[in-house]
Parts: sequence; structure tokens; C-alpha cells
Amino acid sequence: LMVWLRRTTHYLFIVVVAVNSTLLTINAGDYIFYTDWMWTSFVVFSVSQSTMLAVGAIYYMLFTGVPGTATYYATIMTIYTWVAKGAWFALGYPYDFIVVPVWIPSAMLLDLTYWATRRNKHAAIIIGGTLVGLSFPLFNMVNLLLIRDPLEVAFKYPRPTLPAYMTPIEPQVGKFYNSPVALGSGAGAVLTVPIAALGAKLNTWTYRWMAA
Repeated sequence: LMVWLRRTTHYLFIVVVAVNSTLLTINAGDYIFYTDWMWTSFVVFSVSQSTMLAVGAIYYMLFTGVPGTATYYATIMTIYTWVAKGAWFALGYPYDFIVVPVWIPSAMLLDLTYWATRRNKHAAIIIGGTLVGLSFPLFNMVNLLLIRDPLEVAFKYPRPTLPAYMTPIEPQVGKFYNSPVALGSGAGAVLTVPIAALGAKLNTWTYRWMAA
């Protein structure tokens, strides 16, 4: 019974992490809301999301030992975010109020690294973590370029229905730097590796807890 409880708890934990990733998306992704700090928020979003993806995906992948589970984890995050997008839309907000992040290609790179290195945990942490941090901002900027500008939507949306902190003001794009993808990728590549190592360590602790 205890073994069953521990395994059930572990898989529930995976789902909880994926749900929390979705909540982090909505909170950290200021650039998808109506803000004048669009590019600054994009960098913050890129770092927070790439690290959240790495810690959960590598944890799940190393637990199963099967390349492909990182992509499965990213798919869970994507589905939850689409549900959140639909919920906001049902409340009367514009369709572009939430932009669903592109996690899956970065997770596929992590899976590919794990597979290509014959399930080498350290290669997955260092190479896979770097690839996640580098690629995530790129995929998301391409995604943003293919949809309607959230700021444009904001100015067309009736302002009285928006909270005060979301009232659109004059954009300050490029005030401090002009390459949010480069900055997000650089910071993400550095920070995602130690966070991926944390995910691997959490996996070790889980094994010890299950064996106790």
C-alpha cells in the first residue's frame, strides 16, 4: 500500500508542477498583457519559463528514463494554458489576451539530447539545459510575430473593463536594449543549466523517498 501511495503521490506531483507552470505563465508573461514594458517582460518571461520547463521536464524524464517524456510534460503545460486561454475568453476578454507559450520544441531538444547521448544524465543537464534556455525565447518570439500585437488589441479594447494596472500607456519598446531574444536566450542558457541540475537532484531525492 505504501509503495502504491508513494507512486501515486509522485505522479500527482508531476501534474501539480505542470499546473503551476501554467499559473507562472499567466503571472510572469506580462508581455502578453497590456503593458508598456513589453520587451522587458519578455526577457523575464523567457527566463522564468525556460527554467520552469527545464526543472519539471528533466525531473519527469529522468524518473521514467524514457526520451520523449519531456515533450509529454510540455504538452501537459500547453493544454492547461489553452484551457486558461479559453476561460479568459469566456469571461469576455479578447482572444489574444493570453498567448500560449511554445514549450514543446524546446522540450523536444531536451529529449533529443537525452536520446542522442544514450540517456546520459549529465549531458541532458548541461547540453539539454543550454538548448532549452537558448531556444525558448526564439520560438516564442516567432510565435509573437505570427499573431496580432497585444498592444494593438489593448488600445482597441474598452478601457473601463480593465484593471488600473493593465491600462495601456505609451509603449517604451527598446528603451534599454533592442534585442530581447538575445538577452533572454543568453540569460536562459546560463540559468537553465543549474535549474535542470536541481530537477535531476529532486529526482534522486524522490527515489530515496520511494525506497524508504
